[in-house]
Amino acid sequence: MILKLRRRFIRIAMLSFTLVLVLLVTAVNLVNYFSISQEWDGLLNILTENAGSMPQLPPDGGKGRGERALTPETPFSTRYFVLRYDSAGTLVSSDFSHIAAVDESDAAVFLASAVQDGIGTHRIGYYVYRVVETADGCMAVFLDCRQELNSLCTSVVASVCAVLGCTALVYVLILFFSGRAIDPMVRSAEKQKRFITDASHELKTPLTVISTSQKVLEMDVGPQKWIDKTLAQVEKLRALVDELVALSRLDEETPRMTLTRFSVSEAVEETAESFRDYAAAQGHELQLSIAPELMLCGDEYAVRRLVSVLTENAVKHALAGGSIRISLSPVKRGVKLQTENDCTPIDPPELERIFDRFYRVDQSRSRQTGGFGVGLSIARGIVENHGGSIRADCPLPGKIVFTAILCDQKIPKPREEKRRGDQSPGA
Repeated sequence: MILKLRRRFIRIAMLSFTLVLVLLVTAVNLVNYFSISQEWDGLLNILTENAGSMPQLPPDGGKGRGERALTPETPFSTRYFVLRYDSAGTLVSSDFSHIAAVDESDAAVFLASAVQDGIGTHRIGYYVYRVVETADGCMAVFLDCRQELNSLCTSVVASVCAVLGCTALVYVLILFFSGRAIDPMVRSAEKQKRFITDASHELKTPLTVISTSQKVLEMDVGPQKWIDKTLAQVEKLRALVDELVALSRLDEETPRMTLTRFSVSEAVEETAESFRDYAAAQGHELQLSIAPELMLCGDEYAVRRLVSVLTENAVKHALAGGSIRISLSPVKRGVKLQTENDCTPIDPPELERIFDRFYRVDQSRSRQTGGFGVGLSIARGIVENHGGSIRADCPLPGKIVFTAILCDQKIPKPREEKRRGDQSPGA
């Protein structure tokens, strides 16, 4: 559980950090792009309003009429060319005096693009151009944006590299410091497990003494209902102690599991069949749908206990006269175990807490059935230790389905002892 908590902490921290970093970098690059776009629009406005030429620097520095501010270097740093054509799309005149990368031989390609796109601002390759109407046809002003686009691409690549580098660095730091961050919780959990284990062992002795004393007393005074009630409560406490110890062991980082490859079909069928008479005595029909010859690598004892917990839970809480259906089917890398029975309607919030320890949906009903509210917690621990998942669903009102997925486990290979001196010199 501690290992899962640490992984979840690292995953949430990394997702949060990465999301914030990606949003920040995206926002910076978008602002940069929109700033460059506004600069292009400003230059195109100036060029189109001045019939395709850069105006002389006005006395106010170009800040009048809300236009983009001009500088003495603007006419020399701006690379552009102009194409004029008639309504039929025939080139009338061109001006390539302010650019060196394009000449008359390239005019046909740019003219075709301008004629096809029509009035407005468009883009072709490294050029942003605007087409406007004139008295004798149309004029297309093409602005060379190669330098700005290359700068923008460099900024994006640098931002991506920075995100990846920072993410990797933060991951290493979080991985290193996460142990210290959850150390108080780890200590608290360990103390709780130790307390449960120690308390369970300490309780077994007085329970045994009470049970033995009551039996000796019964031999002296004869059968008494008070003695029977005391013995019943002692057995109930003993069962609770055993379940608490089982829960504590399931919560260990390396749970004690005896892994073997066994017939899970036979294990489920035999365990479920042992409840048939008990179910019939409670007025329930037990229906089994077990896929034959299914094999699973896992802890057979734990799987049988899982089936017992789910079946007993179904028998105890099924409505009078309702049937109980248990099925086992193959899934990818494991098997799927399902139990289904009729029950009183359960609210969704209660359904989410049904696997919590000591939580019982119907307190009065649970007292009658004698449950402690830890059986489903044990079932969840068994399933999680087998690398699977378990959930409870209510597909219809008054019907509950428990679905457990058990995955094949890998049996660890025993470490081979190094053989020293087992080969002869001449071998």
